[in-house]
Amino acid sequence: MTAFLPRAARHRPHLWRLATFRRVLLTALLPLLAGPFAASAASPESSPFYPGETLVFSFYWSVIPTGSGRLEVLPIEDLDGTWAYHFRMTTRTNAFADLFYKVRDRFDTWTDVPVRRTLLYRKKQREGGTRRDIEVIFDWRLKETCYFKSGRLRRKAVLRPGTLDPVAAFFWVRHLPLKAGRTVTRPITDGKRVFTGRVRVVRREKIRVAGRPYDTFLLVPELTHAGGVFEKSPGARIRIWVTADHRRLPVMIKSKVIVGSFRAELVEAESVIPGR
Repeated sequence: MTAFLPRAARHRPHLWRLATFRRVLLTALLPLLAGPFAASAASPESSPFYPGETLVFSFYWSVIPTGSGRLEVLPIEDLDGTWAYHFRMTTRTNAFADLFYKVRDRFDTWTDVPVRRTLLYRKKQREGGTRRDIEVIFDWRLKETCYFKSGRLRRKAVLRPGTLDPVAAFFWVRHLPLKAGRTVTRPITDGKRVFTGRVRVVRREKIRVAGRPYDTFLLVPELTHAGGVFEKSPGARIRIWVTADHRRLPVMIKSKVIVGSFRAELVEAESVIPGR
């Protein structure tokens, strides 16, 4: 079972799985998009989120707390003449997990308003001995991405209309009308290639997370084009519960992959809503 894992992971798989926090959350967000509903997306005035919002998650391996993550809506910026949302996702292991495998990752993305396409995407990964700095420029005039690693251009990919990056995907889905039994799609890229992300809306379900009740929709993304730990995990599956109200908050994410089961729970949600 562990034959295809990195050498260090084969000897100590319980340490290597700590590095999958980012992959679990990020891959979970990849397909949460829907092209068919573009015309019905909310306007900026009725947006489900505003600058100042912060969502905080706790990560668990089984029942053991192992880290945390944050999703933030930062102030709107002028990006080369275009008003742009700035979203940020950060993940980190806790003090206990740091003793074995320290993770400090940050992802920033800028999209047009209201989240129709990505303009710029950056990720800064610090996982154990891994140091990786990526920048992806979305050139909509030439309809291509430029993928830079450590400041060097490594590859390009052809953009499709409405392409978003993995982090922006989460914020786009919050604009969408969800209905049990529906499957939605959208082009996604991390700069290396563009593919069609899909997610199935399974059912409406009442759950409790961190002691609080929520009315939610259960979403199951398709992992056919997922990389990393999911690519080599037969039967890999992610389930995401988002609130059934207009905010579409992700309150819980569960995954099952080759190295075991993970869970992310929403523990704090700060919101800034004009007029309230």
